[in-house]
Amino acid sequence: MTEGLIVADEVKLFDRLKPQQPDALLALIGLYAADPRPTKIDVGVGVYKDAVGNTPILRSVKKAERILLDTQDTKSYLGSDGDVRFTALIKDIVFGPTIAADPNIIGIQTPGGCGALRLGAELIKLAGGNPRIFVGQPTWPNHQPLLSVAGLETVDYAYYEKASHLVLFDSLMAAIEDARRGDLILLHGCCHNPTGADLTLEQWDSLSRFVADRGLIPFIDLAYQGLGNGLEADAAGTRMMVERVDQALVAQSCDKNFGLYRDRVGALFIKAPGKAAAEAAYGNLMSAARTNWSMPPDHGAALVRIILDTPELNADWHAELVEMLTRIRSLRARLAAADPSLAYIDEQNGMFSMLPLSPEAVLELRKDEGFYMAASGRFNVAGLSDENVDRFAAAAAAKITQAAELV
Repeated sequence: MTEGLIVADEVKLFDRLKPQQPDALLALIGLYAADPRPTKIDVGVGVYKDAVGNTPILRSVKKAERILLDTQDTKSYLGSDGDVRFTALIKDIVFGPTIAADPNIIGIQTPGGCGALRLGAELIKLAGGNPRIFVGQPTWPNHQPLLSVAGLETVDYAYYEKASHLVLFDSLMAAIEDARRGDLILLHGCCHNPTGADLTLEQWDSLSRFVADRGLIPFIDLAYQGLGNGLEADAAGTRMMVERVDQALVAQSCDKNFGLYRDRVGALFIKAPGKAAAEAAYGNLMSAARTNWSMPPDHGAALVRIILDTPELNADWHAELVEMLTRIRSLRARLAAADPSLAYIDEQNGMFSMLPLSPEAVLELRKDEGFYMAASGRFNVAGLSDENVDRFAAAAAAKITQAAELV
């Protein structure tokens, strides 16, 4: 082409990009901010809020930040595996000391639970064999994109029914009857997002035995440990599963239970069937991490390490976690007591629940009441304050009754 000559049909690089729809949940942030009504309620974004509606920085985190400020003497690189002491301490919390002592369970720090899920998906793809991954619906909206972008084939099955508020365990078991040896199943370790409806321990027992017998591989997302029924209870299903199988992936997040949302703190753990496989998995994780983010951010993981390594701060964090859990459970009880149509909420766990409403009804609640939640009816229980929980319950129950009358 002659220098300076403009070709009429020349296509610019970014002209080939297709427009993308904004993430619906993140878009709620902007819609909520633009609403001038003082009575508006944000129950869309998944963050814990205290009695007056603030998302606090934990006391233990503030104290750890002061220690880090006084003692950190370098900002030099750590490496692709991040803070190895952080990972070791979190490994004990996730698995308990007995299972964590298994040398075939390895792990590295990641940028939040999202980073752990993405890295796990890439490791599955690197391992080859074209396994499928079974994903219950509904699930956290980012699960599917994180798996698909790595090139994994997903198989959907019905996990939860909004109308009855029930986990469809028979549907789960029927779906994996068709799974091939080496296929994976994505599971929520506790505090199911978006429904709050968890598997019982009896169901974990049946499922883990089936998965082990069939040679399937669990990929467990453990993002809310401690906010359902406590650290140990919330990890019981994950531990049962990991102990029974010879291969597993667990994506862990500290964003919720340490309140480190914007600091992006997580870890990915792999259980391999032997020493050689564990070493190969670790090497591939390091390689994949290097090409994704080179190394994870240090600040949040350093705070978690300091908290867990300092007896006084560790005890304070455990107390704060109980405070958050107690508040969430009290909000659930208060919603359930407000109206029979909301009674199911107290039987669920964690930050989220799902109203049995259509997207149209959810939009009506936004327009009429200023309630901002996902179109699916998922709402953040922990997003309610002591002042607005009763108004939310009354309006939600009225809308559920209205919807039932229209059927």
